[in-house]
Amino acid sequence: MLNQLINLSKEAKDKHIENKKFFDKLKKKQPKNLDYIMLDLHKAEFKKTDCLQCANCCKTTGPLFTSADIERISKHLRQKPQQFINQYLRIDEDQDYVLQNVPCTFLESDNSCFIYEVRPKACAEFPHTNRKKFHQITDLTLKNLAICPAAFNIVEEMKKKIQL
Repeated sequence: MLNQLINLSKEAKDKHIENKKFFDKLKKKQPKNLDYIMLDLHKAEFKKTDCLQCANCCKTTGPLFTSADIERISKHLRQKPQQFINQYLRIDEDQDYVLQNVPCTFLESDNSCFIYEVRPKACAEFPHTNRKKFHQITDLTLKNLAICPAAFNIVEEMKKKIQL
């Protein structure tokens, strides 16, 4: 898996300009059924991808924590929201709550998540390849291609399926 992730970073970098151009065209000439295409590609990829074999997102990036996330997770951990914030979070340059450190504090040695059933919305939706109005998050997707092998594969299939 480590070699795959090293190659992923290099491949994403090598294809960055190509992918950026593709996404720019996609924004200008968006297929009517784009969200359905993305949902199908997402489902197909995650039938063969096991995130527990990778967990690179948890090892290298931290999610944003919404107020609802903080309330839900702190309740689960039997803490007051402010205790949770003080123990695990910091405010970033965009004034968002994020983890104090990566890898994620809640990542277990087997790549499972200690708070999986109450994890942040950003984690539950990662890599965001099945979101509605996909064309609006292409900049985020470009970043995720270097982190998530599944996202990379989905975009490669997307480029084959959608001719612009």
